[in-house]
Amino acid sequence: MYTAEATKNALSILRSGQNFQWYVIPLISFAIYIYHVEISKKNWNAIAAGLSLYMVHWFVEIVNALIQHFSGNALWTVPEGTSFLILIGVGIELSIMFSVTGIILSKILLPEPKAKIMGINNRLFIAISFAALYSFLEIFLAKTPAFVWVYSWWGAVPVFITVYVPFFLAAAYSYDWKRRTQKLFIGTLGAVNLISLILFAGILKWI
Repeated sequence: MYTAEATKNALSILRSGQNFQWYVIPLISFAIYIYHVEISKKNWNAIAAGLSLYMVHWFVEIVNALIQHFSGNALWTVPEGTSFLILIGVGIELSIMFSVTGIILSKILLPEPKAKIMGINNRLFIAISFAALYSFLEIFLAKTPAFVWVYSWWGAVPVFITVYVPFFLAAAYSYDWKRRTQKLFIGTLGAVNLISLILFAGILKWI
């Protein structure tokens, strides 16, 4: 799909209910259930890992949408195939997935924070491994009509470095932070995201 066409298509369905599908409801229910299970177990570190990744996810998507506003094209866009396009580069399905991905990663972390895998700290090793896996999967997505890498220089390597590494480092390391640090990181980034959405999407209509 050509860049101009992809951007035009994405903007035409942005926050429109025209493509809504009922499968979104059980997906949201599953995500809520996953968090409920962790809360019932008082597994606050897993919750912190999940929310930390999710806050970074929203920050990155807002930045991508702002790039579209100021340059005319985002780095990546979702022109079709989603039940509800939240921002130009993220449909509701992807966002729901990322809401629980940090919790999934937390289940793979070794009990000892300083333990090593192949001579590398397990937090760093697992975070980088997840980032590489997701970057590889995005290569497939970019070959479908539903997900477009807009610029020729934007691909798996830039995605790996600027998107997925921050995602999974936030999840892996926040798992071990003191509770106050977890709350500060999640709360601060959450506030930045909320204010940005209110300002740029709600008031200025930029994204």
